[in-house]
Amino acid sequence: MTKIVILDYGSGNLRSAERAVARAGAEVTVTADWDAALNADGLVVPGVGAFAACMAGLRSVRGDQIIGRRLAGGRPVLGICVGMQILFTKGIEHGVTTQGCDEWPGTVDRLNAPVVPHMGWNTVSVPEGSALFDGLADARFYFVHSYAARGWDLEPDPTGLIAPPLVTWAEHGDRFVAAVENGPLCATQFHPEKSGDAGAALLGNWLGTLA
Repeated sequence: MTKIVILDYGSGNLRSAERAVARAGAEVTVTADWDAALNADGLVVPGVGAFAACMAGLRSVRGDQIIGRRLAGGRPVLGICVGMQILFTKGIEHGVTTQGCDEWPGTVDRLNAPVVPHMGWNTVSVPEGSALFDGLADARFYFVHSYAARGWDLEPDPTGLIAPPLVTWAEHGDRFVAAVENGPLCATQFHPEKSGDAGAALLGNWLGTLA
């Protein structure tokens, strides 16, 4: 059975993620243990609340280093909600800039929308060839957030040897990044663990990529 670690760095929302990944067919452990997190078949980085608080918690358990080491070795990581946001270069909340993990260039800032937070079900625009959204192009997913990456700044590999990331978009006020598939690094702005059958199918698709 595929072994998954849910990284416990004080972000909350751990048990719902644990239950959802287990229902999708994995053996799941919730821990901040360095060796367990490095060696699992897949690592899930959840996140709720403020960008700065999540980064502080992540660094307190060396989670940023764990993510970097896993990706350097081609080992899969899935970020969820703020666990996706912290993968970007920086986040700006209430005028305060916090450095993120810088796995992707870009800034997470406040949604430009009449109503914030963006809370509820929404459709997404899925790129061709997506493994995460296989069979889910018309599905709706559950979002709860006030901030997002509203652009994608990673330039394509000039040699053409590295496949460009697949970026899924959604709209609330303006367009924002809803999910990314980038080799071993995947992430969703929405909560698959709160997205019913569609979220369960997406987690199953992710687990399928680890085989």
